[in-house]
Amino acid sequence: MTSTTTATRVLDHGDARGLQAVLLDMDGTLVDTEDFWWQAEVTLFAELGHQLDEADRAHVVGGPMTRVMDYLVGRTGVDIAPADLGVMVNERFVELLAGGVPLMPGAERLLNTLDAHGIPAALVSASHRHVIDIVLRSLGAEHFAFTIGGDEVARTKPFPDPYLEAARRLGAEPGRCVVVEDTPTGVRAGEAAGCPVIAVPSVAPIEPAPGRLVVSSLEQVDLDLLRSVVAARV
Repeated sequence: MTSTTTATRVLDHGDARGLQAVLLDMDGTLVDTEDFWWQAEVTLFAELGHQLDEADRAHVVGGPMTRVMDYLVGRTGVDIAPADLGVMVNERFVELLAGGVPLMPGAERLLNTLDAHGIPAALVSASHRHVIDIVLRSLGAEHFAFTIGGDEVARTKPFPDPYLEAARRLGAEPGRCVVVEDTPTGVRAGEAAGCPVIAVPSVAPIEPAPGRLVVSSLEQVDLDLLRSVVAARV
């Protein structure tokens, strides 16, 4: 849930150098779950008699689930409705999460830095609510003003809707909210919302572009860097 206190903090105490908030993707950005999704898809399709390869992985990384399932049904010809297949993959993925979720290098430090400096953070994911809630047990819900799942907006990534909704809830300007993403799909969503983007590629490569900074690890992302990508836009 979004708190009134958090939104007021953004409006009344906006960063002197322009940064108002940080909007963070989850899978592959803050937590190392992209391999879990891929393992869920590979093992399930193997049981259905189809072998997926690395070329398929490049197509499915970053979701959303509807797009991924449509691709995999078209690619394999499996005789299962995409919606039903999505449920099966989600169930397999949740099973893999049972042992806990590893954080990406630099994730904990970044979240603690935002907390320490009073910079609001929102978690904006294409994953569904039940998956987010499981991951938050490892990640820590206290770090976020609120979280948005892919099943909680009319159109999820690569559409701008989830990032525009996050900025709206915070009472912030999209151009002063830094989006941190690991996939081309997420980057497109952040850029379409008018946000400066820091890309930390996990599986699929991402090229630098105007308004987009590409780094190799979250360990490179600190407050000065976040402020600088906003300052470059104003």
